[in-house]
Amino acid sequence: MITATALTPVKQPAMDDIIGGALANQAVSVRGMVHALRDMGGLTFLLLRKGDGVLQCVCPPEVELDGVTEECAVEVLGTVHPEERAPGGAELAAAAVRVLSRPAAPAPVPLSKWKLNLTLDSRLSLRPAVLRSLRERSVFRIQAGICRAFREYLQSQDFTEIHTPKIVHAGAEGGSNIFRLDYFGRKAFLTQSPQFYKQTMVPVFERVFEVGPVFRAEKHSTTRHLNEYTSMDFEMGYIDSFYDIIAMETGFLRYCFRLLGEEYAGDLARLDITLPEMKDIPCVRFDEAKRLAAEKYGYAIRNPYDLEPEEEHAIGRYAKEVWGSDLVFVTHYPAKKRPFYAMDDPEDPKYTLSFDLLFRGMEVTTGGQRIHDYYQQVAKMERLGMDPAEFESYLMLHKYGAPPHGGLGIGLERLTMQLCGLDNVRLATLFPRDRTRLEP
Repeated sequence: MITATALTPVKQPAMDDIIGGALANQAVSVRGMVHALRDMGGLTFLLLRKGDGVLQCVCPPEVELDGVTEECAVEVLGTVHPEERAPGGAELAAAAVRVLSRPAAPAPVPLSKWKLNLTLDSRLSLRPAVLRSLRERSVFRIQAGICRAFREYLQSQDFTEIHTPKIVHAGAEGGSNIFRLDYFGRKAFLTQSPQFYKQTMVPVFERVFEVGPVFRAEKHSTTRHLNEYTSMDFEMGYIDSFYDIIAMETGFLRYCFRLLGEEYAGDLARLDITLPEMKDIPCVRFDEAKRLAAEKYGYAIRNPYDLEPEEEHAIGRYAKEVWGSDLVFVTHYPAKKRPFYAMDDPEDPKYTLSFDLLFRGMEVTTGGQRIHDYYQQVAKMERLGMDPAEFESYLMLHKYGAPPHGGLGIGLERLTMQLCGLDNVRLATLFPRDRTRLEP
């Protein structure tokens, strides 16, 4: 009998070691998918797609390649040699190629091409194949880097990662954009936000964060909305003002862009991405931002209580042209457009101690200071026509004592979309869910 403890996991050489020179002139065995095959008349160049890069393998005529096609899973045995013209600056002189599996059909699109030139619908319908394209894959390597940076930075700032329920008894944001479901005969919902739970955890851990899915039953079909997306949330206690939240996000973004520049340079280059210069991010009040952009670009303000997408674009353009920044914090949003837990500005209760972050003309973050006093929270609920009894479990946070606190939520797909210069948020989503799409 073979026991689990007797087994040794198969360890593949890391791409960094292969292309970085650590394995130069050494014999290695590398497994991956055949991304491309090019017969150069005597030599065959086999481009091997690995999870963290691509490796050029040079196969002389004596290496058996019969039956090897693109998208075969193979094991290549050979010797690593430096080669400036190869991807990453190294190649594998192959001695043997062993086929591990073969596709039942050729790929529906030419995956080895630099650009696929497909319609949006085709790119989404053929997702399992299309994601193998190096450019498509780079989008999600960068997205993984963003998540990694979020975790690493917040953990360095003494945050604790939490995992909150996605089936809830009440919506955190209110409104009609919430998915309802039958929970063993009781009414329940898919969560719009981890808001209630992350606030509840502030008296427990002081600083918490979560990366997880949220759901919005919005009947739209725009380039910036999804019905399921990934929210990167944090909440922190003992703040002096919501500017502490802004400072924490600024620190995360600095760390994130530095990490991407240092460790994801190949993916950035493949997508021709220019990282933002992380100077101090300007902060401007909501009403002032609307006025400045309207005056500079000559349009009338139509909605005094919210920012329309065109206004976000105009304010982002203003920030770039006047302040030289790809990012801008818009603060003090009107109370009419903020949830019931947002703290009103004591100097002018028509506004809240809240903010959005616009990145290249699109909102990617919403955050602010929360109400922490029980009586103040109940009073605001009643003023808005809400029944506090329906939020009894949430109000336990306030009833039993909570420090001044606040936090934010970052839309991962929107941040990825803007950073990668994509024209539709669905392209920043592995398997997007919108009004019409449940597959693949």
